[in-house]
Amino acid sequence: MASDAGGIPEREGVGSGLREGLRAAIYSKTLDCVHCGLCLQSCPTYRVTGRETASPRGRIYLMRGFAEGRLQDPELLVEEAFACLGCRACETACPSGVRYGEMLERTRAVVRSEEKDASLSTKIERFALREIVPRPRRLGILVGLLRWVQALRLDRLSTLLPRGLRDRVALAPRVPPRRERRRMPLLTPAEGVRRGRVALFEGCVMPELFGRVNDAARLVLSRAGYEVIVPRNQGCCGALHAHSGEIGFARELALRNVRAFTGELGQLDAIIVTSAGCSASMREAESWIGESGGVLADGVRDVLDFLDDARPGLPLRPIPKRVCYDDACHLVHAQGVAAGPRRLLQAIPELVLVSHRNPEACCGAAGIYNLTRPEMSRAVLQPKIDALIEAGPDLVATANPGCAMQLSAGLAARHSEIGVVHPIELLEEATRPVTA
Repeated sequence: MASDAGGIPEREGVGSGLREGLRAAIYSKTLDCVHCGLCLQSCPTYRVTGRETASPRGRIYLMRGFAEGRLQDPELLVEEAFACLGCRACETACPSGVRYGEMLERTRAVVRSEEKDASLSTKIERFALREIVPRPRRLGILVGLLRWVQALRLDRLSTLLPRGLRDRVALAPRVPPRRERRRMPLLTPAEGVRRGRVALFEGCVMPELFGRVNDAARLVLSRAGYEVIVPRNQGCCGALHAHSGEIGFARELALRNVRAFTGELGQLDAIIVTSAGCSASMREAESWIGESGGVLADGVRDVLDFLDDARPGLPLRPIPKRVCYDDACHLVHAQGVAAGPRRLLQAIPELVLVSHRNPEACCGAAGIYNLTRPEMSRAVLQPKIDALIEAGPDLVATANPGCAMQLSAGLAARHSEIGVVHPIELLEEATRPVTA
């Protein structure tokens, strides 16, 4: 028998292609983990189940053990690879700098590439991610149909559906009116003294469901003295695809954005992103597509992080609200941005920033995890909803669309009137000129 990467004899049998793929893709990275266990309590699935295999340390052990040939049956590894939320809280807790998120995505990619007969749910997920999400026209049609369903109150018929389908329908956000789904202007001039020039990344879901957030960012940046351009040939960042193991397709989408933005990079102060999941993904583009991705990654900034650094000194109108800021995982853990958004909100007169238990804990959205694994998603979400209701704010502010939808659905299910907004919406309101 041939000797494997760890010096252990390779065993023939089930999963040999998966084993070879893992050796090539992630084996050397698994050796960075010293199995100290400091990641355990940061892991939402471990906290719910108490199982070692449902922790980052346990999953790395499975990856390494299977790659070395010590584990024969890949079933548990495959199950745990997709049971992970990918929140990356373990990376914040890890003293060894283990790049768990990268290992997780590559493991999922190897699993997908070795699948001989994908399940129906996987086929549906793949179709949605490939044929709807990154295609603006198709996504727009689907969202438009959902808008009509909601306007005619046909969504109330979901009570007749089986529990699983009913719970998934409940996660659907209210579709905004068409005026909020219009494309933004190609160029928005800077107001007052011009401080620089930025490009705004629109994303795929954001223009359809959170156009008001993108527009708020455009207006605040313009008021802060930045000329804002919106390249028309940009598209989906590929984050959802990478998280689902579709790294090849995610790479194609990332390359499209490289072409869309790199021609402008020499004239830009930053590429501004309003979705934490998108900005995290784009800032790691080099690991997907090489040097050209690094050029793109270097220019990407989350809008809150950028404004915190820029300190535009705009006059701020009072907003007499109690607000809980809830950290989006891919902003606080993947990008290390925690204090900046809070500073921006605290600067707004009469806005009271209210603390709540464990704001850095995952809400359970995790891209489309709340659709593919609703039971675990709900179990992760409930402590978050408990903490927010206990704190009693008027609003929850979070910087990722998936988190916003998940929190809104969770609060609505508890009959809470607490609203959910993106922090940039509050900044836009606070910087809005007083009309006569």
